[in-house]
Amino acid sequence: MTETAIAPFDITLPPSQFELPDSDGEPMETQRHKDQMDILIDSLWIWLETQRSGYVGGNMFVYFSMAQVRNQDFKGPDFFAVTGVPKGERRSWVVWEEGKGPDVVIELLSPSTATIDKEEKKRIYEQQLRVPEYYWYDPFNPEDWAGFVLHQGQYEEMSLTAGDHFISEALGLALVRWEGCYRNSVNTWLRWATVEGTLLPIAQELADQAQAQAQQAQAQAQQAQAQVNQLSQQLQDCAIALLKAGTPPAQVAQITGLPLTDVESLTF
Repeated sequence: MTETAIAPFDITLPPSQFELPDSDGEPMETQRHKDQMDILIDSLWIWLETQRSGYVGGNMFVYFSMAQVRNQDFKGPDFFAVTGVPKGERRSWVVWEEGKGPDVVIELLSPSTATIDKEEKKRIYEQQLRVPEYYWYDPFNPEDWAGFVLHQGQYEEMSLTAGDHFISEALGLALVRWEGCYRNSVNTWLRWATVEGTLLPIAQELADQAQAQAQQAQAQAQQAQAQVNQLSQQLQDCAIALLKAGTPPAQVAQITGLPLTDVESLTF
């Protein structure tokens, strides 16, 4: 009786982040949109350095289904954050590789995207990607911002705190509107903060703070040196007065604490 060879299963694995498209060639809407995206990513990236795990990205593709790949629906969120995942670079966020999708998504509204962000994308994040928290914000109209939290499969609109913040339970942080200058542009920016309202710093602020501390340390060192020079001059003046009065150099050195050689070198 001969044995029949059994062919191995023909398994087709889904594509990895290195095989999927990672760019659609479309730029951000405006410079302000780009700056707003960067300020959100920059501060959270620095904050993640203090955490054991996590990832933050923006304007990069998030893949969550093969149907999405087949339909070439490659657009991604303007900002997203994921907790509990290893740190490291990604070309795209591929849910079947990572084991989970984003915990927080923020879309930056513009006249050409506002309807899509508020309706189509909101529905995708709610029903397909199951993003626990979704926010939108218009960089040119700070009053147009909203937050939603997933509850029993549906988004419920979040309420602002008394401090005019949205609290992100997923990150343990707050989203705040901040009026200030970023990259030489004074506007109302959306920023991350602690739940108490303390802003998470961006790289430029940390650099400015380090420079200010260095300048302060230098000023303190210069002040200390000036005080040392003043004391030294006072001791020398005292030594000269004693020498003029006929006090022996050795005794002058003992009284003033100056080295004998310095006392002997004084002229008057």
